[in-house]
Amino acid sequence: MKKSNDVLRKEVIDAIKWEPLLSSNEIDVNVRDGIVTLGGTVDNYTQKKEAEHAVKSIAGVKAVVDDVKVDLYFSAIKSDTDIASAVIKALHGNWAVPDHRIRVTVENGWVTLEGILHWNFQRKAADNAIRYLPGVRGVIDKIKIEAEVKNELEKEIVEKALRRSWILDVDNIKVRVEGKTIYLSGIVDSLFQKDEAERIAWNTPGVWYVDNELVVEFN
Repeated sequence: MKKSNDVLRKEVIDAIKWEPLLSSNEIDVNVRDGIVTLGGTVDNYTQKKEAEHAVKSIAGVKAVVDDVKVDLYFSAIKSDTDIASAVIKALHGNWAVPDHRIRVTVENGWVTLEGILHWNFQRKAADNAIRYLPGVRGVIDKIKIEAEVKNELEKEIVEKALRRSWILDVDNIKVRVEGKTIYLSGIVDSLFQKDEAERIAWNTPGVWYVDNELVVEFN
């Protein structure tokens, strides 16, 4: 049965407190019709991302609005120059990230990544590489994907890849391909499934963009 706002809010709060990195933080939680809004402050960017991840795994959550602010301890505050240097070093040290294709700018602890990569997993790896760096308040991702592979996208290949996942009920997912873009529509049971379908679609050789229009309906 559909969960009430109060029941879902309690489950979200419990899930956040269950995470060791978040147990000591005060995160505000508001729920309305399956949409969870997170507020309050945390000590670093890692905790902000962990809170969002913890909520996405809960049945009944349709979407997450992350308004959590990062309020660094005085000892954790770094200059933008120091942060930029650390980011460049972290990207260079990650084998999955072609760092020569990424431009880095830092302003007030916010890191902006720009450039063109061939795969979405490289973009994700770049974000993960700097998530734990001291002084980072957030990441603005402006990286674009332009696949090196020139293959024409085929709807059947995407559907077959989705079908291999035991998590997804592909009978309720529709795939449409136009040029270098994959469109996903239909119904899934959780926000986690929605993200998983998008992740799989992004792994398609030749894709430049995934438009995820899947709707979360918890029964």
